[in-house]
Amino acid sequence: MDMMGIAGASVNLSQAKIMDEVGVAMLAKSLDMTETLGAGMIDMMERSMMEQSVNPGLGANVDLFV
Repeated sequence: MDMMGIAGASVNLSQAKIMDEVGVAMLAKSLDMTETLGAGMIDMMERSMMEQSVNPGLGANVDLFV
C-alpha cells in the first residue's frame, strides 16, 4: 500500500468515527426530548385525573343544538 492509500484510509476512518459520534449525540438528544415529553404527558394526565376527582360530572354531558 502506498502513502496516499494509507492517508486516504486514515481520513475515511476519521470521518466515519466523527459521523458515528454525531449519530450517537443526536440519538441521545432525541432520547432526552422523548423523556421530557413523556414526563409532561404524565403530569398532564395526573392533573386531568385530579380535576375529575374534584368535579366528577365535568364533561359528562354535551348540549347540542341543531
